[in-house]
Amino acid sequence: MKVETVYQHIVQTPDIVGGKPRIAGHRITVQNIVIWHEHMGYSVDEIATQYNLTLAEIYSALAYYYDHKQQIDESIKESESFVESMRQKTPSLLAQKLYERAG
Repeated sequence: MKVETVYQHIVQTPDIVGGKPRIAGHRITVQNIVIWHEHMGYSVDEIATQYNLTLAEIYSALAYYYDHKQQIDESIKESESFVESMRQKTPSLLAQKLYERAG
């Protein structure tokens, strides 16, 4: 028998942030919390203060992440690939202007 874990502060709604797990009452996803905490090095207190979240909400998001690590990590990689693809397709206006001025 598999026991279902309940994450009190985490919800998924199909039409909000693409159905990604997020903090209830916010459009802040578990993925956002992971990037800020694990990749950018923000402390839990910094995230709570900057985004007006409770520590319980953040720790619930991190618990959800560690229980679904592979799924969230894949989602992060997909997002990074999408951003890189868009970056390559869309030239930088600043770089273009600098090139024009130099030429």
